[in-house]
Amino acid sequence: MKPIVSIIMGSTSDLPVMEKACKLLDEMQIPFEVNALSAHRTPDAVEAFAAGAKERGLKVIIAAAGMAAALPGVIAASTTLPVIGVPIKGMLDGLDAMLSIIQMPPGIPVATVGVNGAQNAAILAVEMLALSDEAIAKRLADYKAGLKAKIEKANRDLAEVKYEYKTN
Repeated sequence: MKPIVSIIMGSTSDLPVMEKACKLLDEMQIPFEVNALSAHRTPDAVEAFAAGAKERGLKVIIAAAGMAAALPGVIAASTTLPVIGVPIKGMLDGLDAMLSIIQMPPGIPVATVGVNGAQNAAILAVEMLALSDEAIAKRLADYKAGLKAKIEKANRDLAEVKYEYKTN
């Protein structure tokens, strides 16, 4: 099995956040890899990874970083693959990381999800892959239908909760 999505994080301290992306990709049966690379501590390795990503068969890269959060942009600068940035909550509640990721120069886009939004990053990656893979598209549709069903059930459960002045 060869990965088609790569999850890259600045350090393993980001893993508790990024596990949500791993779990969703696993649930969607998407082969993925997980690595730690640092734009500041291992810049040559980051550039080599990004430059060779497409050749290795990757289709989407999810890159998580906190504070200065250069990792997603550095990767995007060296590949034509879509890069999804996940700002990691840190010193300024993740605002510093989010601003670092969304303020990319023209020609080097990085799709960005919310702070600690690893699950949404994985869903976005799956949506990209579903454009050209019917099996993935079906699993994604089933997943989204499941989200709808959960809310519908929650509303039915709430209807059973009784209070003296509750009107529904």
